[in-house]
Amino acid sequence: MRILPAGDSAWLIELPERIDAAINARAIRIGRDVQAAALPVSDVVVGYRSVMVYVDPLAAPDDIEARLHEIASARSSDDGAPGPLVDVPVCYDGPFGPDLSDVAAFAQCSTDEVIAMHLARDYRVFVVGFVPGFAYMAPVDPRIAAPRRPSPRLKVPAGSVAVAAGQTGVYPAETPGGWNVIGRCPVKPYDADRAEPFLFHPGNRVRFIRISETAYHVTSQWGEV
Repeated sequence: MRILPAGDSAWLIELPERIDAAINARAIRIGRDVQAAALPVSDVVVGYRSVMVYVDPLAAPDDIEARLHEIASARSSDDGAPGPLVDVPVCYDGPFGPDLSDVAAFAQCSTDEVIAMHLARDYRVFVVGFVPGFAYMAPVDPRIAAPRRPSPRLKVPAGSVAVAAGQTGVYPAETPGGWNVIGRCPVKPYDADRAEPFLFHPGNRVRFIRISETAYHVTSQWGEV
């Protein structure tokens, strides 16, 4: 672990550099404990294996690095505990999986096998970012862990379920994107009008549930016809 100054108003806490559930759980716990500590903290941003702590430089104590080191070095049973499970419907049929055949070619299998492998495991939400509500989930079965597309799309439809380089995610808005789109989710990962705007939080477990194209249109929250 390293704690590095990031300008005059932030500190970066770095853990081992790899995608690892236990390391990510520790980063989430550190972020929570920093926010609960009696420190002049204005914001805490948790990454895959890091925590950026923003402080008021005029109010920060001289021993803030030592205080952060003490918090980050503590151990907790929560560091390895699984998070809440979120079931997410996804339709792989019709026009919703334009890159299924490319992922199948990468895996040297059928598109049905790609779908089965994507459904076969629960995924951990490591971090939420890129755009509001986009959850980076992993690990994808290595057989379908196709790399990013050579040329990103300028517009990926909202709700698209995609894989790339060992991760999977749901696009919460229409944005550019280079991941391989294999399905579509009718549920909004982010909705500012909901009581809880974010569907996913770091530490959640996500299980994809296959639905039909008809069920997608019946349950869609995107206002599609």
